[in-house]
Amino acid sequence: MLEQLKDQPKDKILMLMELYKADPRETKVDLGVGVYKNAEGVTPVMRAVKAAEKQLWETETTKSYTGLAGDPGFTGGMRALVLGDAVPAECVAAAATPGGTGAVRQAFDLARMANPDVTVWASQPTWPNHLSILKHMGIPMREYRYFDDATCAVDFDGMIADLGAVKPGDVVLLHGCCHNPTGANLNLTQFGTVADLLNERGALPMIDIAYQGFGDGLEADAAGTRHVASTCPEVLIAASCSKNFGVYRERAGVLMAVQRDAAKTPIAQGNLNHINRQNFSFPPDHGARLVSMILADDALRADWQAELEEMRQGMLALREQLANELRRLTGSDRFGFVAQHRGMFSRLGLTPEQVETMREQNGIYMVGDSRINIAGLNAKTVPILARAIVESGA
Repeated sequence: MLEQLKDQPKDKILMLMELYKADPRETKVDLGVGVYKNAEGVTPVMRAVKAAEKQLWETETTKSYTGLAGDPGFTGGMRALVLGDAVPAECVAAAATPGGTGAVRQAFDLARMANPDVTVWASQPTWPNHLSILKHMGIPMREYRYFDDATCAVDFDGMIADLGAVKPGDVVLLHGCCHNPTGANLNLTQFGTVADLLNERGALPMIDIAYQGFGDGLEADAAGTRHVASTCPEVLIAASCSKNFGVYRERAGVLMAVQRDAAKTPIAQGNLNHINRQNFSFPPDHGARLVSMILADDALRADWQAELEEMRQGMLALREQLANELRRLTGSDRFGFVAQHRGMFSRLGLTPEQVETMREQNGIYMVGDSRINIAGLNAKTVPILARAIVESGA
């Protein structure tokens, strides 16, 4: 039977990682993989995470399972971090998942349980794994316009026009902040317009918020999600701790189901528990436990927020430096959008041929659609990238 299996499409980012590893050039620059790196090219263990881990090692007495939904300290802490006081706690069902990807997968599962005929609408472009998971699950998908290649900004008119075709019971997938792969975000007014439209159409918003704290700060980055949650009768929210807590390999994520009627929360919670049980039974706890410890301890939380802010400011400084360097080399402000984008990513508007030229001639690795990971740069490599962009004919 197994001989009937067919090769699966290769993940382009993972393929790019292999090419980068095989490149012997000492001057090569990795702007492909979506992992935060400091100026030394290291993905650090955050100070508060290290301190919490030491406390956990000294005090933990068992490795037994947590509940099906994970530790309440984690799910409650993440609910407060993402939603603040936008909705009452009793209106939120939540379950821990293996990372943000697990939360996305569980959200699609829950939506299909609620509506077997669901169609999921995703931005064009979106994180490729959104589309891959939907295809694997056999869930119909449609795209809405989002990114204007000419201006490298949000095509909001196109987005609203396309979402006008959304049907009752459809799911519309939104990025909470720091849009991946473009770096172009909706502002709060635009989030409000989208929420109003989805309410009119009877559609369910689903928000993937994987980079809270990487854009304009913890509170500002959650503002759009909070507005949607407070104005729509139902919302699904998939949140990740991989980036803002740096616990990538620990796989800490959470799925939240928000409903206006608190009396319905136990049913939603039961379904979240059921889906966890079917897919992986009990969720992983180590990373989630560290997150909950940090959020519950004033000193750890303050240190975590301070380091997160250092990371955010560092990425903003790199954006400004790259935009300024390109302005100097080109004599124009056509790359000024780089400084306006937020989060780890920007899509530069280069052709696949230009991207390939930069890889071959300069050892600069980025995804074929010209998405770059800003955190893969440092002050020394920004001028190298800027010069290569200009020499590519961009």
